[in-house]
Amino acid sequence: MNYRILTILWVFLVHLAGIYLFTRGFLLMRLSLGDISTRKDTVEATHKRAVFLIIDALRFDFITQDPPEPVSPYHHNVLTLPRTLTKQRPQHSFIFNAYADPPTTTLQRIKGLTTGSLPTFIDIGNNLGASSISEDSLMVQLQRAGRKSAFMGDDTWMSVFPDTFERNMTFPFDSFNVEDLHTVDEGVIAHLFPLLEDKSKPFDFAIGHFLGVDHVGHRVGPDHPSMKAKLEQMNEVLGRVVDLLDEDTLLVVLGDHGMDRSGDHGGDGALETSAAMWVYSKGAPLAGAKPPSGLLQYRTFPGTTRPHRGIQQIDILPTLSLLLGLPIPFNNLGTVIPEFFDRGNQLEKALKLNADQIYRYLQAYRASPSGGELDDGWAAIQSAWSAAAKDDLVALNNFNRVALSECRAMWAQFNPGLMAMGLLILGMGLCASWSLFVGVSDAKSDWEKWLGNHIPKCLFAGAAGGLIGALGLLVGQNAVNFAAFGAALASTATVVILSPPVTSLASLHAPPLTLILHSIAFFSNSFTFWEDRIVPFLAVSSVVPLALKGFAAPTARLRYRIVGFSVLYAACVRLISISTICREEQQPYCHVTFYASSSQTSPPLIAIALGLPAALALSLTVRRFLKISLSDRGVAKMYYPFIFAPSLIAGAAYWMLEWADTTSALGEEWTGALRFARTYAARFTFAWVLLLGGALWYTIPLCVDISAKQEQGQKQIRVIGYANAFGSPYLIFWTLSLAIVYLTSQLPGQLVLSLATIALLSYLEVLDSVRDVQAMELAFASATPSSVLDPDTALKDEYAVPFRFSDVVPLALLGLHAFYGTGHQSTISSIQWKAAFLLSSTVTYPWSAITVVVNSIGPIFLFAAAAPLLALWNRAPGPSPSKEEEKEGGVVGQKDTDNRVKGDSLLSGLAIMTYYVTVLLGTSISAAILRRHLMVWKVFAPRFMAAVLGVLAVDLGVLLGEGVGVERVTKSIRGMFQRRDAQPTAVSTKAKKQE
Repeated sequence: MNYRILTILWVFLVHLAGIYLFTRGFLLMRLSLGDISTRKDTVEATHKRAVFLIIDALRFDFITQDPPEPVSPYHHNVLTLPRTLTKQRPQHSFIFNAYADPPTTTLQRIKGLTTGSLPTFIDIGNNLGASSISEDSLMVQLQRAGRKSAFMGDDTWMSVFPDTFERNMTFPFDSFNVEDLHTVDEGVIAHLFPLLEDKSKPFDFAIGHFLGVDHVGHRVGPDHPSMKAKLEQMNEVLGRVVDLLDEDTLLVVLGDHGMDRSGDHGGDGALETSAAMWVYSKGAPLAGAKPPSGLLQYRTFPGTTRPHRGIQQIDILPTLSLLLGLPIPFNNLGTVIPEFFDRGNQLEKALKLNADQIYRYLQAYRASPSGGELDDGWAAIQSAWSAAAKDDLVALNNFNRVALSECRAMWAQFNPGLMAMGLLILGMGLCASWSLFVGVSDAKSDWEKWLGNHIPKCLFAGAAGGLIGALGLLVGQNAVNFAAFGAALASTATVVILSPPVTSLASLHAPPLTLILHSIAFFSNSFTFWEDRIVPFLAVSSVVPLALKGFAAPTARLRYRIVGFSVLYAACVRLISISTICREEQQPYCHVTFYASSSQTSPPLIAIALGLPAALALSLTVRRFLKISLSDRGVAKMYYPFIFAPSLIAGAAYWMLEWADTTSALGEEWTGALRFARTYAARFTFAWVLLLGGALWYTIPLCVDISAKQEQGQKQIRVIGYANAFGSPYLIFWTLSLAIVYLTSQLPGQLVLSLATIALLSYLEVLDSVRDVQAMELAFASATPSSVLDPDTALKDEYAVPFRFSDVVPLALLGLHAFYGTGHQSTISSIQWKAAFLLSSTVTYPWSAITVVVNSIGPIFLFAAAAPLLALWNRAPGPSPSKEEEKEGGVVGQKDTDNRVKGDSLLSGLAIMTYYVTVLLGTSISAAILRRHLMVWKVFAPRFMAAVLGVLAVDLGVLLGEGVGVERVTKSIRGMFQRRDAQPTAVSTKAKKQE
């Protein structure tokens, strides 16, 4: 049985159990109640029908009055509403800065706009796979009233309301093709105006959801000329709509959310949550006298000094429901907009109906299985309700706002029990991983036997614990939770008890100060959102002890190698730091360099200029490193120039063509040709690397040249590349993944990956040379110093250099550094959606999802998969003993070398998994302790989720590397270097150096 792979798989499953339990307790979803509002009492309807137009991502500063005076000083592309509508008829037209609750993604905002409810943080995961809305909503109330609804635009509406719209008035369009700026908008226009022009008025409620503004933001940013053109188009649309409106139709124009300075959204930044809203009535005025000032709120948009009328975006739901004569949906938490009811006694009646509806909802929620969530805020709610009973306008409005505030806090409620269970499993998993690391290290060449004594016991205990946990409740929803907890706890406890994780200085080498500092930094919001600047400092610091060891190396060559490659590693890390994107919290101390500017998503010109040269140089550089040990032979002579290099060049060409297409550098007439060319460049890379490259590597993975000749009557076998026989073929395997991640990364990210690869190879050379120094020190300290020249003796346990935990720290940090350098942050808005259109011009599942995931966590996966290189690099096969030597025993041969290499490879995998799960544990504990912190959903929860993805990427990377890469390499070497009639003569720089 392969206990090495089984061990890694078991650690992975323990991590999954801990993540599952903690996430279930920390990222809770709101309970949706199925009650429907049926009360008939309402205010007098002012309009028979409504036109509801969503201009996706319409930020507040994108809309203004005539003449255009931009609200924001840095943005000059605005949607201009005619003065005749906003000035000469002030009671018919209102502009609002509408606060859109985060997460600011389209699905969540559609839910909010139609139900009046709040999203929870975990709802972000539904954005790519919408499910139908089961709770009461505006669409349900329209159906119950016999009203006919029409729809055209973003097809997300069809996912959440599949059976709501009239069949002959339903025109959905693909919502996720951000590269298409016009198809959805032109489709809406083509169907909206005939509907409005129809004198029979076949609709009661028409929804038009435009996507062009949002797609321009994602593709080229808000300050690109395309934004001005798109807003001008929307101006024309609104002008025509207003002309076609009759006096019984209400017009509502809004953005479902805003966008940040780079055109993205999803988080809770001020620009993302500041959505525009314009409400217009051509007939009856919407308002009379100005409502009491205590009912009005004002908000100052970023970059301005004058406050503007502000509302909650969900306020439009109760307002629109009452204006159309409909009941307010049952789950609503919005408050009627007072300006629209300030005539007669309508405002008091509207606020009273609104408050009654919210109180009924809160009572129903308190009676539900999740009612305990309201315990902390119920006293405040009851106090506000008692004050509202006097029917005072301000008191009624205040009750609605108190209820909204308490519910916002309520859905930040947590399950401490599940969180504690998850933390315990993650902590026990960390202890068990360390136990395995120390146990395998101490067992030395008997590590496989040691695992054989421990792993079956831990698996048996896990099965028993899981069964007991599942039977503890017999039946019920929580049986899965207790089964996962019982299995993980029992198995990890078994490992810890059988092999207490006593720290061995031989395996640790130095206290893991870097890891400790990295983990405790997450208790500070400042350190968390500046982590991209902390990681490179830690990465360079982790190499300093090795560099210092180089100054005391016994030979000049080792001194030059250690110090020189350490400097090269540090230089690459520093150059990667130049590539940055900025979190909102880092302003004004951060300058975007990954993109051309903070408001554009195109690459800087230097990245365009260096794209192809860097791709070619990376392939040549990798071969140059292999040449040090003469390992650029065998399959390497074919793979690097004919598979690896063309793949990198095609990957760079893709993003250069994407830039040309996005910026119309060659003119609009080239759009089709550029799209065709880059699509097939990407497809070529995938096929060329995965099919041809993978098949070539699997068939003939070794990078050696072998020749035989007769010398003095004896057959001599000459092997070139022998000294790096393990490392060089695994490097080819690793570069297969590198080529795919390289393709999904934008041009600045490709430069970062090139530098990170050079840093990796430099560190491997540093580590190899330091191990040579350590081997010499061990030999000179022994009774037989001449053993340093004997490769047989060097493989014996007492002379073998142990693999230390500190060896993996620079690699782990390099993976995180590459993650940040390739344009990512622990924020939703940093997701690079352009990667979804790598293989096709439209969203195609599962490929679009795969390419986005690879783009996002590919760098972390990549450097986790490189962990075995720490054990394989510059490792030569052991000598093959003769038959006489085999009989005598005591000779270390190829089997022993294979065993030692696999053991060290297992240690490297366990070490990097331990590093990342420690980071996850740090983020989990900080999120749990600081769950009431003001920044929990802005800083700590996103970093926890990023840590979860990081652990999953690392675990899968190690599994793939060990289960496929190491297994195939060691099997090939066993087949190649089995016992021969004559011993091979190893020819390589490293072999000469050892002689």
